[in-house]
Amino acid sequence: MPDLLRVFLEQIEALPPSVWLRHSGTLYLLVNAAHIGAIGLLIGSIVPLDLRLLAVIRPGPLEILAPVLARTAAIGLGLAALTGALLFSVRPQEYLQNPAFAIKMALLGAGALNAGLVRRSKAWNDVVQGAPPTGALRLHAAASLLLWLGCLVAGRWIGFL
Repeated sequence: MPDLLRVFLEQIEALPPSVWLRHSGTLYLLVNAAHIGAIGLLIGSIVPLDLRLLAVIRPGPLEILAPVLARTAAIGLGLAALTGALLFSVRPQEYLQNPAFAIKMALLGAGALNAGLVRRSKAWNDVVQGAPPTGALRLHAAASLLLWLGCLVAGRWIGFL
């Protein structure tokens, strides 16, 4: 590991929240539980949205469900990123050497990029206005399912390596 990166990671480990988390099992437990809850919010919103876009399920009109589920997934992603950063700060050097962590970060980045592309697309705006999803939007939904579920699996895999 390059010296500059090692020094930067040591500075992260020395930040007060990192120290508090390392010295308080209860605080670490609460942040970890919040991270899992945020992941549940993200996955619990994005999977039904993607399945609805793929016409696998039909629980209601997309123009009503899509904006709500997308916002809920975004909140879950934001909370997961915040709590994940706190958890990362406890042992950043170990995490960066864990291949499962690298895979999780790559899948998270790809999932977030995919979501951003969808939200800025004409096809998304059309769905919110009541139009059926296009083939391209369905491909994004399928990719979303694979990326976010892969991210979930990779995240759980971190503790096993």
